[in-house]
Formats: sequence, structure tokens, C-alpha cells
Amino acid sequence: MSSNNDCIKFHLNIEDPNIVFSDYFKKYINGKYHSVYQAELIQPACPYCHSNNLKHNGHYTSNVRFITADASHPVTIRLKKQRVLCNDCLKRSMAQSNLVNKYCHISNASKRKVLAALTEDRSMTSIAREHNLSVNTVQRVLESCSSKFYDDLDQLPEHLAFDEFKGVGKKLHFICLDGDSHQVVQILRTRFKPEILHYFYKFTPKARAMVKTVTMDLNCYYPIVARELFPNAQIVIDRFHMVQMLTRSFNSLRVQTMKQFKKQSREYKLLKSTWKLYLMKYDKLNKQTPYYDWHFKDYLTQEHVVLDGLDCNKDLENTYWVMQDFRTAIKNKDEKQIIHLLHSKQAVGKQMHQTLLTFKHNYTGILNGISSSYSNGCLEGVNRKIKQIERTAYGYSNFRHLLIRIRLEENIIKQKEPNNYSLVA
Repeated sequence: MSSNNDCIKFHLNIEDPNIVFSDYFKKYINGKYHSVYQAELIQPACPYCHSNNLKHNGHYTSNVRFITADASHPVTIRLKKQRVLCNDCLKRSMAQSNLVNKYCHISNASKRKVLAALTEDRSMTSIAREHNLSVNTVQRVLESCSSKFYDDLDQLPEHLAFDEFKGVGKKLHFICLDGDSHQVVQILRTRFKPEILHYFYKFTPKARAMVKTVTMDLNCYYPIVARELFPNAQIVIDRFHMVQMLTRSFNSLRVQTMKQFKKQSREYKLLKSTWKLYLMKYDKLNKQTPYYDWHFKDYLTQEHVVLDGLDCNKDLENTYWVMQDFRTAIKNKDEKQIIHLLHSKQAVGKQMHQTLLTFKHNYTGILNGISSSYSNGCLEGVNRKIKQIERTAYGYSNFRHLLIRIRLEENIIKQKEPNNYSLVA
């Protein structure tokens, strides 16, 4: 008996001395062969008065699901828990073990294994299928982790980054990142101004005064929020979003100009089929080696195609060169050129004119974005990971589940019950 008990304990990696294994066998249940281990859980002392003067009063049999390397062969421990009556304090109790929690039939080892799988980019359905559990059980393991960020209200990172991402119900959630460590500071349910103000006003004025830069996109109220919350911070407009607005403005005018010509005309083909060339940097266009283009039935260089297309409309040509000069100035960090472009009075398209007005409205942030080494690149990377988490799960209907899953995969989770699971960092 003792040899069999030690062998099974070694095989299952169970160290509880109060569990005694007696036998094991295989049983066919619901189309699968289950490895069933029979064991007894002994109550050595009264949990109330710690007396050994106990009277045994039967057993409670619990079928505990245990971890297995092969999902097609589940492992079940048929655990007989002793019921006892203390002769000293006259209180009744049932034997308990760290193998499984009270009133639960899923072993803590299985829960730890599920929690480890939740840190990977996998759906909860596949995790449940692998561990022979229900999806609701996997969700309960997920919910056992805390979804709250434990903030130090006396300290904030010196460099913050603001952005939003699309989450539950296609709503936009606010996310804030530390610009140096690239750790998530906070994720809020909405991106609206009152909730952002409500969160950051929890921090002390000294902590908010520590913030030196706030990097953001061209959202209309983010600069207002930053100026109100962080009196010593510089507003930095992300360079990627500047280029994105410029290219979108030009592309919109190109499409409008293209639709003015017939589909069979040369002008339409110049603006339609080679649209990617207009979005390339002018310096990287092929200017020497002509190639045969079957649209035009002629040998042309990339530069020739672009210049011919720009000749279709004067405003389109001006808009193109403003976009190219702006991108070059951003790359070279040429603030004088940026100022000159913002105050130029060339005839450009309506969309480009609106973009330049937006840049003028955020004049200081644009210049800070040109000279600063900080950007929203790290935050866009985190948003990409969040999109992948949502795509793997085919979307989330519960914001708390999404928040916990993000924190699990970012390895910044804190647990509610550290005694139950020992995996999470």
C-alpha cells in the first residue's frame, strides 16, 4: 500500500501527506478513457481547536479533475474526504487539502495550468478543450485575477503617451502608457474627457507636476486635457499621425481629381493604376530606368508617371509638393521649413488646407513632435497586441475580461488569492 501510494504521488507530483492513494484503474466515460485514482484525505486534527481527539463520521467523495498531458485521456482523482467530530469542542469538520479548494472539483494544478495558457495568444475555447474543462471554468479562472491597476497616487511617469483602441462593442477605450518603460499605466472604459479627468485628478498635484511630456495624436481634446492636468508638461504630437494626415489629404484630392476624367482617358489611368507611387517619397522614385507600362503602352520611369499625373491639376501638384516637403522636414527635424510650410499661401486642396489649419491649431505640439525623441510608436505596438487578443477571441463582450487578458499577456497582473495560484508574475 505504501509503495503504491508513493509511486502514484510521485507520478502525479502530489506532496500532501494527508492524501493516501489506494488504487487506480481506467474507466470509459462519455467516449473517453479516464485514468481514475482512488484516494482518501485524512483529517489529522480539528481545524478549530487543533485537538487530535476526533471521532470519524464517514466520508464525502469528490471527483477531482487533475492535469493531464494528453487531453484524450483525462485524469480524475476520486477523493474520499473524512468527516470528523471533535470530542473536545464538539464541532464538525471535513478534511481539506491544497490539492483542491473547498466546494470545488477542479484541482489547483489544473487552474494554474489554465492560467499559464491564458498568458498566451489563445482562445478560451481551445484552452478549455485542451484541459477537459468548460469555457465557464476557464472564465472563472480568468476572473480570479484582479482587473484593477494598483496606482501609486504620489507618482506618475515623466513621459506619458495617450491613445485609444477599439474594444468591447466597437467602442473606443482610452489607454495611457509610460513613454520610457513602455508599461501600461491605465486603461479606461471610455476615451471621453470627463472620465480621463476623473482618473488623473486622483493623483496628487505634485505627481501631476512631475510629468514632462505627453505624446498624443491629433485628437481635439487631448491637448486641453493635458494642459489642465499636467502644468509642466510639453504636448508632443506624434510624427506618424502627422504623415498619416498629410497622405490622406493628398489621396482624397487625387481621387476627386481622377473622377473628373473618363475611365478610358490617359489622365484617369495616370491617377488610378499607379496610386502607390504618389505616396512614396519623391527621392525614392526611379528616375533613370524606364519600364514598359501596359496601361500607357509606353516606356516610362516612375518619376515620369508621377509628374505626368500631377500635370492634370495645379492644386493637386501643389498639394503633392507640400506633402513631400513636410515629410522631408519631419525626417530632417527642420523646424524652419515646417514653419514656412504652415504659413505658405499656395493653392492646395480643401482637405490639405484643413490639415494645415489643424497643424496651426496645434502649433506648439507639432514643433515639439519634430524635435522630441518620444512618439506613440510603443503605444501603437501595444494596440496591435490588443487587436490580436480580440481577433483570437472573436471579440469580447465583457470589458473586465478583456482588461484582465491584456494584463495577463503583458505580464503585469496581480492576483486576488495568491495562495490558490502561484504562476502569475
